[in-house]
Amino acid sequence: MPAQKPLRLDARRNRDALVAAAREVFAERGLDAPLKEIAARAGVAIGTLYNRFPTRDDLIAAAVEDRIEAGGRIAEEALALDDPWGSFVYLVEKICELQAYDRLLNELALRAAPSPEIAAQRDRGHAVMREIITRAQDAGVLRADWALEDIAFITWSHTRVVEQTAGIAPEAWRRNLALMLDGLRAEAAHPLPVPPISEEQLSRSLLADPDRD
Repeated sequence: MPAQKPLRLDARRNRDALVAAAREVFAERGLDAPLKEIAARAGVAIGTLYNRFPTRDDLIAAAVEDRIEAGGRIAEEALALDDPWGSFVYLVEKICELQAYDRLLNELALRAAPSPEIAAQRDRGHAVMREIITRAQDAGVLRADWALEDIAFITWSHTRVVEQTAGIAPEAWRRNLALMLDGLRAEAAHPLPVPPISEEQLSRSLLADPDRD
């Protein structure tokens, strides 16, 4: 595949302005914010936005790329810790911390990946997460019936807690997370009533709307 030609200086400036504006507007109004508002804040015409980002998901992917990379770094940092339980807790706490203070990530947790590249980055991060989970289970500190797909229950619950308490008790999510983590300790485990959802079921449950612009 031939290398893409570098953007002209003005085109690069427009793209950077659009990505910066998208991060601001999405953080303020959510990922379904009007694209016209993003173009206006970037100081470009809506046609320029669509020229650079033909779909909403294209713009979302550009806006969250650095956040996904940060999540990957957290997974690597967690894996580098020697203590299996500490490694698992670090992973979950740091991911939830990112979500708590970043509406983009908080909403992204409820959506399908906006691009194949973001999906690939997520898959790489999930591979490291599986290693962290397996190590904790092999050490007997994480309940053996817990699966990576179950982390969605943590992030979805966390998302709702953050939404409801951000302007009232912005640190309340830490209490909720501590309660959930204690329930994941092996010594606290009781048999779960149903098996974990599959990757395919997890993908279908994400709020992906094909009619979004």
